[in-house]
Amino acid sequence: MKNFFKYRKQKGNPFTDKDKGDENKTMTEEIKEQEITEEQTENIEQEIVEENNSENNIENEEKAEENAEVSEEEKLKKDFENLNNQYLRLAADFDNYRKRQAQERAALLQYGAEECMKKVLEVVDNFDRAVGMVDKIDNLDKMKETFFILNKQLMDSLGKLGLEQIKCVGEKFDPTLHEAVMQTQTDEYPEETIINELQKGYKLGDKVLRPAMVSVAVK
Repeated sequence: MKNFFKYRKQKGNPFTDKDKGDENKTMTEEIKEQEITEEQTENIEQEIVEENNSENNIENEEKAEENAEVSEEEKLKKDFENLNNQYLRLAADFDNYRKRQAQERAALLQYGAEECMKKVLEVVDNFDRAVGMVDKIDNLDKMKETFFILNKQLMDSLGKLGLEQIKCVGEKFDPTLHEAVMQTQTDEYPEETIINELQKGYKLGDKVLRPAMVSVAVK
């Protein structure tokens, strides 16, 4: 019996040892399960944090987009106001320019007409003097001389205003200066040469006031 208990003491109680082994195993599993649970919890918490961060980022991006849209809208409004103000100023400036040009043109026409009348009045005065002397002049040659002087004075006065007589006879026909009312067959002049002036033509500077009526040579 002493040996049996001694053996039991040395080997230990198989039933007790087994229970202790099961208990130790269960505790280990519980620890592992607890570790797994904690790890899962940490993962879940990490996912929640990441999700929250993602939501915050999305919200921030949306706010940034909204702010950008508002800023762009304000910029467009300011640009529109600036362009509208520039247009109004330009329209006002153009209207003032148009009125100023109209006034200057009217003043120029009036001034030009005044100068023209002043030049012609000198000739009118001389015509009045000549008319008053007609009954007193017995010499026809003297009358002709007076008439020629008055005609030259009139043309000189108009020439000072820019009036110029269009050249005709001996010139080549130019439809911008001449109006052909007759065609004359002849071998004495080259074709399309003006051989006769039927009515004088005049131009003021480069502007034709009245084309000359002419007769043109044809073959």
